[in-house]
Amino acid sequence: MRLPAALSTDDDSAVLDLLRRYYRRPPDGEHGFTGSAFDTWDPSGTRATSADVFTADDVVAVSLLSVDLSGRAAHELLVRRRDEFAQMLRAVGPDRDLVDEGEPIAKESPLSQLFHALDALDGVGPTRATKLIARKRPRLRPVWDGVVARHLGVGSSYVEPLRQRLREADRALHRRLVRLGEEAELVGVSPLRVFDVVTWLEARESLRGATTVDEGATPRAAERDEHLLPEKAQEAARRDGQDVTAPTSRTAPR
Repeated sequence: MRLPAALSTDDDSAVLDLLRRYYRRPPDGEHGFTGSAFDTWDPSGTRATSADVFTADDVVAVSLLSVDLSGRAAHELLVRRRDEFAQMLRAVGPDRDLVDEGEPIAKESPLSQLFHALDALDGVGPTRATKLIARKRPRLRPVWDGVVARHLGVGSSYVEPLRQRLREADRALHRRLVRLGEEAELVGVSPLRVFDVVTWLEARESLRGATTVDEGATPRAAERDEHLLPEKAQEAARRDGQDVTAPTSRTAPR
């Protein structure tokens, strides 16, 4: 697994720039990218007490990353199979850092079983499944999608290559991600999410090529021209939500 370019050097400036652009707070207090609210979304005030049960807040949080659950999948998750998924979450155990896992996560592990059960829900698939798990165990399970996988040179087996990378050189990458999150003044954002955001933004801009967003432009300015971009760039533009602070005179992707 290759690292994103911003994390391949000792210079932190590029990483901090990406994080601050993604998690910036405009003067009116509104979020920049809608996905920046994913990590701490808790309008019901129940997140601290619902670590082992999926809630409506989790379904909405996933939508902030520009994917939706079907009504059938939401009903299965929140009502019909609520207790079954709660049991799976309890079997996974409390949230913990992926870097602390001394052995590869086995295919028959509770975490893998939870992933496959979510993946099999109506219209969910691997990307939505990992986003749902990342809401409940943000330090243990990274978000996966095609944009990130291509940028890192990995397939669907993303957890193990990342676990190995995090543990290399006395956990140097993990410790750096923790420090970068602190320097960017991020609250409630796990090291895995820091890695995900940096990778996704870098991939997004790489795919845009000549249409990469300028430093002074808003992310939405490029997203309004999404129909002009290649398919992979469209996927990157959608994945972590639109910039809700930019003008909305033209239709924007979800």
